[in-house]
Amino acid sequence: MPGLDRSIVEYRLPTKPGFRPFAQHPRKIDVKIVDTVKEEIEKMIRAGFIRPCRYATWISSIVPVWKKNGKLRICIDFRDLNRATPKDEYLMPIAESLVDAAAGHKMMSFLDESEPYFVTSFLKS
Repeated sequence: MPGLDRSIVEYRLPTKPGFRPFAQHPRKIDVKIVDTVKEEIEKMIRAGFIRPCRYATWISSIVPVWKKNGKLRICIDFRDLNRATPKDEYLMPIAESLVDAAAGHKMMSFLDESEPYFVTSFLKS
């Protein structure tokens, strides 16, 4: 991810024992939006959020979704991958409690919700 040290933002995703890598079948994409999807993917490559990979063992399909503002968001169907990963014993804290805990401090930082999924890089396992 541009501007951040990879040792800070990369994460190794654990998988449950016995799960073998899978490849989802590609989804059909409406011919009318193929060029827009390609543009969005190229934009993510240029920004350094994704990179081409040869011979991937875990393959998830992309899901193009129209946002309320009319822009296209490229999502990924991670349902099969979610089944292969163990449940996290440390649940995500509620946002309101985090904001309350930060009250009175000089600085508070929030993630940009316009592109919330471009946050974590994953290491190869």
